[in-house]
Amino acid sequence: MLLGFLQSLIDLLTGSLWTYPILFGICVGDALIPLFPSETAVIVCGIQAARGQLSLEAVIACGAAGAFIGDNLCYAVGRWLGTPAVKRFFRGEVAQRRLDWARNFLKDRGSYVLVVARFIPGGRTATTFTAGLVQLRWLTRFAPYIFVAAILWSCYAALLGYFGGRVFKDQPILALLVAFGIAASVTLGVEGWRRLRR
Repeated sequence: MLLGFLQSLIDLLTGSLWTYPILFGICVGDALIPLFPSETAVIVCGIQAARGQLSLEAVIACGAAGAFIGDNLCYAVGRWLGTPAVKRFFRGEVAQRRLDWARNFLKDRGSYVLVVARFIPGGRTATTFTAGLVQLRWLTRFAPYIFVAAILWSCYAALLGYFGGRVFKDQPILALLVAFGIAASVTLGVEGWRRLRR
């Protein structure tokens, strides 16, 4: 089933003009609905760039732009809808823990958590939403950090896919699995570091 999903994603993100807006849309949507596979999509597009079907620069630009806009939308939801949004979208125990973590981290350590959270699944949504909820200053404390985070994240995912695609040129599923394994290891490393620091 997983291989079927990955093959469908690869087929969807092949070298057509529609690929770039689809990638952009997935990256925007992921900030609001963490089930959207934005990191996987950027990795797949990096693999397709290695195979000559897409432009690596355009993949990075679309991924970063989508992530930046999505994070700003999530911030806006937190800032302007506040408590009703918490009740609707952060009802579960895990969601509440992530929200509390983001609130405490923003208070204790400042805006750089916005960069770190971009690499933690679910962390980016909780953190950007909380930044809006606590009315973190957009121009000086939010937007610059999210801008840097979006570029770093998009470069990381696209280049991971690109180098995987170069090594496994005729086996995109294998390239995706290897790249996804490396991405998961990085995520686990960041999460482990965060827990040790706590």
